[in-house]
Amino acid sequence: MKVEFAPLNIPLARRLQTAAVLHWVLSFLLLAQVCLGIIVLLIIHNYWFLYIPYLTWLYFDWQTPEQGGRRSDWIRSWTIWRYFKDYFPIKLIKTWDLDPSHNYIFGFHPHGVLVAGAFGNFCTNYSDFKELFPGFTAYLHVLPFWFRCPFFREYLMSYGPVSVSKKSVSHVLHKEGGGNISVIVLGGAEESLDAHPGKFTLFICQRKGFVKMALINGAYLVPVFSFGENELFKQISNPEGSWLRTVQEKLQKIMGFALPLFHARGIFQYNFGLMPYRKPIHTVVGRPIRVSQTLHPTPEQIEELHQTYMEELRKLFEEHKGKYGIAEHETLTFR
Repeated sequence: MKVEFAPLNIPLARRLQTAAVLHWVLSFLLLAQVCLGIIVLLIIHNYWFLYIPYLTWLYFDWQTPEQGGRRSDWIRSWTIWRYFKDYFPIKLIKTWDLDPSHNYIFGFHPHGVLVAGAFGNFCTNYSDFKELFPGFTAYLHVLPFWFRCPFFREYLMSYGPVSVSKKSVSHVLHKEGGGNISVIVLGGAEESLDAHPGKFTLFICQRKGFVKMALINGAYLVPVFSFGENELFKQISNPEGSWLRTVQEKLQKIMGFALPLFHARGIFQYNFGLMPYRKPIHTVVGRPIRVSQTLHPTPEQIEELHQTYMEELRKLFEEHKGKYGIAEHETLTFR
């Protein structure tokens, strides 16, 4: 195999973009384990004057990820995130005006491997979110597992993510006067195992909890499709029924998150590594679906709204796929 190396005279901006994305990748792959290792070492070596105050504070702060989190505009405004956005680049596209007197649920699709589009658009201050949707605050909901990691949880919350638990979603959508947006990556960990370039498989047929939450809280539903999300990495082939897929699915049920075996380019060469490919990401926000508050929705009401949501999501994909290089015959597969 011929190794293709990066040229030596790379502009400074591209080097900074690469460094920013490397920081992001390593943060999600290694930082949680490092933070967990630190707390274990402190306990083993009995540095009680360090870990006792932190664990005490952690006990009282445990519910924060379900109560709106603790974002930091200073950290969200780090220059590194501007370079992160420009690496791909990531762009947010609005197709419809939203009324800030309502709360909304953005259903984000697809999951991809590391959900780069959701992070870049809703967890940094360098996206066009504030200009496109003035008067709104977006909360990206992620697996509760990440908030159980000491130290790492503080780092993660500083960007704005909150737990994806029902209590957390309800907290966001209960804001009086509107203006809050719950961003939920509906395919979840299971969908990440199907995040292959050129594939458009969405795990949504059995995902109806978000519809029930929308009805209970009277939150409008908005489909969001992030074109290019599945093009950032390649995965080792893991078709349904293969031994690898079986192991991945079993681990996902045990741990709550998936372990896709992915690769892309390297830092100094383009053939193999964990750096995502430089592929543009266009996150398109669709038309809102009006939802009337129903405190005790019936299964029939949930099913009807779920079908409406899937129809709007498919319509959004069909209307915009041609703009982003997707062949006319390609369509979404709902599972």
